[in-house]
Amino acid sequence: MTLSKLDQAAQDAGIALRFINAKGEPAAISDDTKRALLEVMATPAGKTPPLPPVQVFAGRAKRQLVPQGNGEFSWQLISEQGKQWQGSVQGGEVLRLPPRLPQGYHQLTLRKGRQQWLTRIILAPRRCYLPAPLEQGEKRWGALVQLYTLRSDQNWGIGDFGDLERMLEQVAAQGGDFVGLNPLHALYPAQPEMASPYSPTSRYWLNVLYIDVSQLEDFQCSSAAQRWWKSAKTRRALEQARASDWVDYRAVAELKIHALRLAWQTFRQHDRPEFQQFMVQGGEHLRYQAAFDGIQAERCAEDQQTWGWTGWPEGWRNAQLPEVQQWCAQHEDEIQFWSWLQFLSQQQFARCWQRSQQLGMTVGLYRDLAVGVAQGSAETWQDPQLYKLRASVGAPPDRLGPLGQNWSLPPLDPHVMRARGYQPFIDLLRANMRDCGALRIDHVMGLLRLWWIPYGETADKGAYVAYPVQELLAILALESQRHRCMVIGEDLGTVPKEIVSLLRNSGIFSWKVLWFEQHHDESYRLPAEYPRQSIASASTHDLPTLTGFWEAGDLLLGNKLGLYPGESVLRSLQQQRAKQKQALLDALHQAGVLAARSAKQATKLAMSPTLNLAIHRFLAATESALLGLQPEDWLAMDSPVNVPGTVEQYPNWRRKLSVTLETMFANGEVQRLLKAVSAGRRGK
Repeated sequence: MTLSKLDQAAQDAGIALRFINAKGEPAAISDDTKRALLEVMATPAGKTPPLPPVQVFAGRAKRQLVPQGNGEFSWQLISEQGKQWQGSVQGGEVLRLPPRLPQGYHQLTLRKGRQQWLTRIILAPRRCYLPAPLEQGEKRWGALVQLYTLRSDQNWGIGDFGDLERMLEQVAAQGGDFVGLNPLHALYPAQPEMASPYSPTSRYWLNVLYIDVSQLEDFQCSSAAQRWWKSAKTRRALEQARASDWVDYRAVAELKIHALRLAWQTFRQHDRPEFQQFMVQGGEHLRYQAAFDGIQAERCAEDQQTWGWTGWPEGWRNAQLPEVQQWCAQHEDEIQFWSWLQFLSQQQFARCWQRSQQLGMTVGLYRDLAVGVAQGSAETWQDPQLYKLRASVGAPPDRLGPLGQNWSLPPLDPHVMRARGYQPFIDLLRANMRDCGALRIDHVMGLLRLWWIPYGETADKGAYVAYPVQELLAILALESQRHRCMVIGEDLGTVPKEIVSLLRNSGIFSWKVLWFEQHHDESYRLPAEYPRQSIASASTHDLPTLTGFWEAGDLLLGNKLGLYPGESVLRSLQQQRAKQKQALLDALHQAGVLAARSAKQATKLAMSPTLNLAIHRFLAATESALLGLQPEDWLAMDSPVNVPGTVEQYPNWRRKLSVTLETMFANGEVQRLLKAVSAGRRGK
């Protein structure tokens, strides 16, 4: 079938002309959507070069290229290590790369007369890194923690890097191997209520509110800081922030930023070469991140409603504009201050990683990489060409959301990424693989395709846009091996068939959530049926806790928040939940983790320490190499940390744990539960 010019252009740009909808039927994309997305994209234009800007070879793939065109080309290849090769090749003939060229990033220059073309050559391994103990068949467990939810006798009303270090020590003492974290990406210190870790301002830098201020020498040595710290007003504000059941981000930010400015006055009086080196390494990217934070703080002092650069005057909406450059020249100390906060964040997080290694943990820490950044973020301000601001990422309509989902995250342009030799993707991986043993990639299907929605449209007006999945996976494997950092793919929800084997063959761990691990007949998979190359968990930050699930509190909450269009929907969900509970109880009995005399009917069984322990024993017995457990479930908490589909209706990303770290790990029930988990992981 001959395609129309519009369809051909859309297909060439990677826009899928149709997709399989929620009913399992093919659905066509409208012409209006195709035109809108083509206008958004930076599709290659002009004469095609003899070689593409980047060529990726993974595993044992033939390492050869074919320059397009006529006549003779001369070529020079410079390896990442500086070794050089050169020669000539006719257009249309095969150019074979040197046989002993090592894995890494190399530069090929092709010349003909006065013209020259550059191609980045990337040689990558086939699979991501896997720690030796896991390769040898051992199984590990750890805690899945939303860092901000941690309570302690030391923090300032929000979990911090000091708490993380203590959490690592406690988990290791109980036989655990890692602490998995929410995205630690930079947020908005001047507007701390913008608290979603999945809508950051930058995925390259860290959230400075996680700094443990008390451990800073410059805070301890500052007489002004200590006077403020000991004042009755400060102590009252601190105790109030600590005592709150929900993170009061405004109160925490005011306390911490004020304290850090006092400490900065002491720090800046001395020559600190390690900080200057950090500034040099961070380069312009760090400088403009700091400038963004500084300008945002200044503007928010005048108007708290000004969020992100999209609300700034026209002359400030790009980092390179003259007004911004003038501000930077006049506010060098402010830029240094915000850069210093990134320096402190990275220092303290690195210390947590080092502590995990001292404790003998195999994985130690795993980080979480969000799908994207917010529209008015520092990243889009710095690089508007890379991020397509006239589109947003989301999900197509499904049964629960008939209009689909719009996440308000501008997508990365795959054509720009490729034109830049995938350097933005490489930099992103390097920033997030440092100081950890594993990286979780949120919505890993985004390596294959993302649902793009034209700006201002509803999600049902979107289309899938393809990404160069084979090349991205190869780079992911290369950086994973170099950083000795394993990769976990969040592959929940609708997973395209074509990516399942790609992820598995690349050594990327799948995510297996207990609630979803059911057969077609709705019976639950038994522990032996979980694949080894996976991480198992009871729940996630987007799902109910164990207690919330068993008591169906999440359904009542969803109804209260207006998430269901009517009482009939609630009743249907409650009936479905009753069946799930019974199926789960049957699986617990079948797996032998509940005493034979225990109740056989779920309707007669309330959540209890015994049932909670049984579910944890079931999870511990799974064949998954990794198991992630949530402290909320150790404490039988029922309220969720996030309710998808809500913004104002529920205080997402704020609910703390019910007790402090000190109290939690001293709890006899928690100790018994974790002892049983450790025994189950060892197969005892």
